[in-house]
Amino acid sequence: MREYVKQVESVPIRVLHKTYGSALSLELVAGKSGLGKVIREKSVNRPALALTGYLKYFAHKRLQLFGAGEMGYLRHLKESEQFERLRGIAQKNIPCMVVSRNLLPTKSMVRVAEEMKVPLFRTPLTSKDFSAQATIFLDKHFAPRTSIHGTLLDIKGIGTMIRGKSGVGKSECALALIERGHSLVVDDLVRVRLQGERELVGFGTDLSRGYMECRGIGIINIAELFGVRSVRLQKRIDLIITFTEWYAGMPEERTGLEQNYYRLLGIDVPHIEIPVRPGRDMARLVEAASMVQALKLMGHDSALEFNERLIAHMAKESRK
Repeated sequence: MREYVKQVESVPIRVLHKTYGSALSLELVAGKSGLGKVIREKSVNRPALALTGYLKYFAHKRLQLFGAGEMGYLRHLKESEQFERLRGIAQKNIPCMVVSRNLLPTKSMVRVAEEMKVPLFRTPLTSKDFSAQATIFLDKHFAPRTSIHGTLLDIKGIGTMIRGKSGVGKSECALALIERGHSLVVDDLVRVRLQGERELVGFGTDLSRGYMECRGIGIINIAELFGVRSVRLQKRIDLIITFTEWYAGMPEERTGLEQNYYRLLGIDVPHIEIPVRPGRDMARLVEAASMVQALKLMGHDSALEFNERLIAHMAKESRK
């Protein structure tokens, strides 16, 4: 099945302000009519050299942050020079301007913001703190994402996704694991985000969070049944387990020496296939597989260690 990847190419300033305005302590000073403008790159830019009039390599697609240095330089210019420099920057169709440390924007900044319809904000955060937090928020919005059918759980710190055909027993297994003290992240449809271009984070929607469908019972509220500690908002995906229907003569992994992977958003995630048949405690097997993955992340591979011991024993026996 072909993976559908959603790639976000821009973030409207209105969305940034509504979603993260409180966390970033953003106060809109001027340019309200320009809130529809969009940020097209996830980095924060300090105008610096652009304020001198050199715009050849100006990163105009980014959020523009004016720190103490930029504001100090502007105040050393005549108001007419300030206006011309700032208008030159605004003409590059910048998304917005942010002034850090609660510094008061100059009259020219306010004038340019209103005339060029560029949102102008200020924040009490330092330039360093604002840049760090804003970059995290933007990285989250610009991150490639997809959706996959399955159930994601936190099993003693290991983000384990259970997938398989409808009716194979994913939710029943998850319910047994939750009863043993593990946590549910999302059931049925897992939304996945590539974070920092190196790890996958799974999460659900606000509507479905904490709910699970169990065939024969219906929709159940996990938090009400097992407590709020049984539900998590999101979790890094460390392991994917696929339930497959067992049939006579099917090949099954016996040693664990071969590591298979499931490719998701360009990242290879450790993957295990577990055949489903009557009498098997699937919850116990998933729990054990997650613990094995935890040991591997700490540098301990049981199958490899046993194989090395076996080879050493055979070599010792051959010398007798």
